[in-house]
Amino acid sequence: MLTTTGWTAVRHPGGPRDFLDAELAAWRKAKVSGRALPDTDSPPMRLAAFFASLDSTRSLGVADRFPLLVGNLNGAPVSLRYRANRTAIARSLESEVQRAKTARLTRDGRHQSMRRIHRFQALMRPERQILAFDPSGSGRAAEVFGDVERAERVSVIVPGVDTNLLTFQRSARKYSAPVGMAQSLYAAERAASPHTRTAVIAWADYTAPAGIGMDSVIGRLAKNGAVRLTRLIDALPGTSNIALFCHSYGSVVCGVAARALPSRVTDIAVAGSPGMRAGNVTELRAHARVWAMRDRGDWVEDVPHLQVGGLGHGEDPVAPEFGARVMSAAGAMGHSGYFEPGTESVANLAEIGVGSYSEVVCASEDTRCSSDIFEETAA
Repeated sequence: MLTTTGWTAVRHPGGPRDFLDAELAAWRKAKVSGRALPDTDSPPMRLAAFFASLDSTRSLGVADRFPLLVGNLNGAPVSLRYRANRTAIARSLESEVQRAKTARLTRDGRHQSMRRIHRFQALMRPERQILAFDPSGSGRAAEVFGDVERAERVSVIVPGVDTNLLTFQRSARKYSAPVGMAQSLYAAERAASPHTRTAVIAWADYTAPAGIGMDSVIGRLAKNGAVRLTRLIDALPGTSNIALFCHSYGSVVCGVAARALPSRVTDIAVAGSPGMRAGNVTELRAHARVWAMRDRGDWVEDVPHLQVGGLGHGEDPVAPEFGARVMSAAGAMGHSGYFEPGTESVANLAEIGVGSYSEVVCASEDTRCSSDIFEETAA
């Protein structure tokens, strides 16, 4: 559990790591109806089978007793994860408020503590569906928009650098943060196909690089993120088609994950990508269609697209030799503006999300991107 969910130490007593350690110790000893609880790192199918074997009273009891664990268990019922995470957020809020009152904090420490308090309060709003919540370290989260259990098509947004619990959503530059991206894409998908049941997941549940440093030009964090992303996909309920929308370093995560993704992932679309750790689409070994876009004002265009000695992420996904379907990013506002409402970029992403491929507007350099003929000629 510690390695697969990435829990990290928090120094103050009574913090998230202390809560987690207590839950893990109690989980290993606990029994339900005389049965031991399954290992927390069990495959999603085994965890799903365990929860399916419980009646509602026992399921709720497990979630209420182990909120940090159940809220992050891929395989636990979605509604149970929402409930568990609400409990975990409430407990984290109470702990952070107490810490702000009693701990000797620097001015910066107090500012960060208040930011965490405000974030927890926002996540506690009744309408929010929090699928994952990790308050330790810089923190992680995932949120669902729509009904993911009944959806015909599910879109997963995989964000890039500087993504953590405090940047999960923003008031200024709203649509550059995972929550704003998901809200914009969800609205655009409903406008594109009102009768299609859709859901969008803002997935900030991996440790992203902090800034444009060494971690952003190597694949270590992408490999860890790819494992987590694959586990999420494996655990999603139903038989919906799934599309991944991967921004910036998130496209590196999606590139590394591509070969391990199940066949229900029909599309991988990257925006502002520094590379996908591959020289071309064939090297990704993906079953899904691969799409790419880049705004003319995106600074990532100037990043060297190479991979030498573990540095760099490979060929530019919008380059013709890479072989992706290159679509228009008209209206996007630089590197962080691909999900701005009303832009052709988010409209294109929405058409992919609902499966209306013929409606995708191709980049001027590649007028074949929305055609089935593309797959025959791109190889």
